[in-house]
Amino acid sequence: MTNKKIPAEKRERAQELHEILQRANYQYYVLDNPELPDSEYDRRLRELQELEREYPELVTQDSPTQRVGAEPLSSFAEVRHEVPMLSLDNAFDDDELLEFDRRVRDRLNSKDPVEYACEPKLDGIAISLLYRDGMLERAATRGDGTTGEDITQNVRTIGSVPLRLLHNGVPKVLEVRGEIYMPKAGFAELNKKAAEAGEKTFVNPRNAAAGSLRQLDSRITAKRPLQLCAYGVGLVEGATLPDRHTEILKQLNRWGFRINSEMAEARDIQACIEYHKKLGEKREQLPYDIDGIVFKVNEIGLQRRLGFVARAPRWAMAYKFPAQEEMTELLDVEFQVGRTGAVTPVARLKPVFVGGVTVSNATLHNRDEIERLGVKIGDTVVIRRAGDVIPQVVSVVESKRPHNARTIEFPTHCPVCDSPVESTPGEAVARCSGGLICSAQRKQAIKHFASRKAMDIDGLGDKLVEQLVDEGLLHSVSGLYHLSLAELVELERMGQKSAQNLLDALEHSKDTTLPKFLYALGIREVGEATARNLARHYGELEPLMQADEESLQEVEDVGPVVAHFVAEFFQQSHAQEEIEALRQAGVHWAPEEQGGAEQPLSGQTWVLTGKLETLSRSEAKDYLQRLGAKVAGSVSANTGTVVAGPGAGSKLNKARELGISVMDEEELLAMLRERGFEI
Repeated sequence: MTNKKIPAEKRERAQELHEILQRANYQYYVLDNPELPDSEYDRRLRELQELEREYPELVTQDSPTQRVGAEPLSSFAEVRHEVPMLSLDNAFDDDELLEFDRRVRDRLNSKDPVEYACEPKLDGIAISLLYRDGMLERAATRGDGTTGEDITQNVRTIGSVPLRLLHNGVPKVLEVRGEIYMPKAGFAELNKKAAEAGEKTFVNPRNAAAGSLRQLDSRITAKRPLQLCAYGVGLVEGATLPDRHTEILKQLNRWGFRINSEMAEARDIQACIEYHKKLGEKREQLPYDIDGIVFKVNEIGLQRRLGFVARAPRWAMAYKFPAQEEMTELLDVEFQVGRTGAVTPVARLKPVFVGGVTVSNATLHNRDEIERLGVKIGDTVVIRRAGDVIPQVVSVVESKRPHNARTIEFPTHCPVCDSPVESTPGEAVARCSGGLICSAQRKQAIKHFASRKAMDIDGLGDKLVEQLVDEGLLHSVSGLYHLSLAELVELERMGQKSAQNLLDALEHSKDTTLPKFLYALGIREVGEATARNLARHYGELEPLMQADEESLQEVEDVGPVVAHFVAEFFQQSHAQEEIEALRQAGVHWAPEEQGGAEQPLSGQTWVLTGKLETLSRSEAKDYLQRLGAKVAGSVSANTGTVVAGPGAGSKLNKARELGISVMDEEELLAMLRERGFEI
């Protein structure tokens, strides 16, 4: 069969589409600044696919259509690295890092400070990408450092891996080293879909990335949210690269590679220690997992003089953070009851130091999670703790299971009030049916009602709530407003002054807003934003209480599930009675102005970063939301304004790169005062 002759205009159009789509990928994956809407990108890609279908000779290795994945492999071929991929030595405290710097300066016979490049150590899979004449020829895993596996077919599916390098001056042969990882958001979505499909979920983002890269069917890899971040080079032929590591990375970025926006230069080792401390503080806010910082002597000439020892370079050191995963023994399982009646299994553990603290309890989530893990009492389990996140059991070390391991029995009756535990079809959570009869639910409901984002009752802490319920002084949230001074002073550790302060705080809390009141009621799935949207839509409580599920779905961001919970809550007689009791006690609010579309900041996305000194972060967020703004946690091309306080880091840098409006706290306060807020 003879191929059709390709008209010149078709060939030119195919090349034009290549360039448009390649630039769109670079803007989206590398710069985080998409210029082309998804719908337009899809149209251009379909147009190119049609051209290539009609004229197969137009298909090239670097075509954007060739990322989708090919037929499955039977196995991975071995690859020998031209330049070994060495591992790094580790430091675990400041003294070890200072000792590394001393060795560097001793070997260089220098008393002057050494400049270092600082990069977050992504928790992913090390990869080697070989480009010849600017085209991706091969991708390989690190393996043992000398020999890895050829995973080119899988890596080609990753959008942030350039198939052809941008711009001129590309070396004839260029080997790029980088880390393939899975962002936290992508990992959460992947596990959510797996759980919904009844499939096994991944333990952590690193395991998910590794499993995705080692798929023999690259069409599976293509569906996984993987990213590449370049951190260095190996073999280079036919060009001279810059003489400093940070400049090499910036050059890689210009050629089409994503590099880490947290990369920095440190003038000396003390600056490295400060960098490690600062990044450690913001570690949990990063959109990806890191397990430490890599410090490299920045000057390439000094790197060459320092050389290597065994399997590691003398010029680099990984300063690790405390481990976020450890093994320990599951001693027992207890069941706790939450505000909405959810019965949650809690693992009682042999204490273990993980994530910087000693952990003795961890969540097991629900019955489905226990079955998925296959965990038993007596098992050795892997515990994960990330920052302030509740520690959780993520896997079982089955090889260490003792012969007397016991099956976990989920209760059929509430461990607090003995009411039946009920399960709703399609819902993983089992719930106590006792409602406010259950003292555990009553305690949690009152704690939520009094919390800062709800009625903000100062001085009513968790322990006092438990004491009031246990002493029989409090049977409902409305009962808070009927507490007497005489009752309170009789409580243990409650003096006359503390009791009066609490009564004053209760009186002060009666003057609230409708969004805060709705949030305080503790309706399932109604958080701050939903409560605010409901208040804006209905203006007052009465029409909201009478609304049916269909009309509730007309509210912004309210879907069928939330609408059902809201309608169901207001139809319950005890909820109606409690609301009336609260109003009779004097709880009141001003009507909300209906219709969020006319609010001054409607449709705008704001981001808060750094330390705010006059307002707390949550107060600033509340003010902005009351003006109609959406307050996001990360900066993107859709962000309208960034409010930056002292200590603002990568979000501020990204805002400047994208040309986004930036204001400080004083400017924010001035704007809020202009809008009528008394601050």
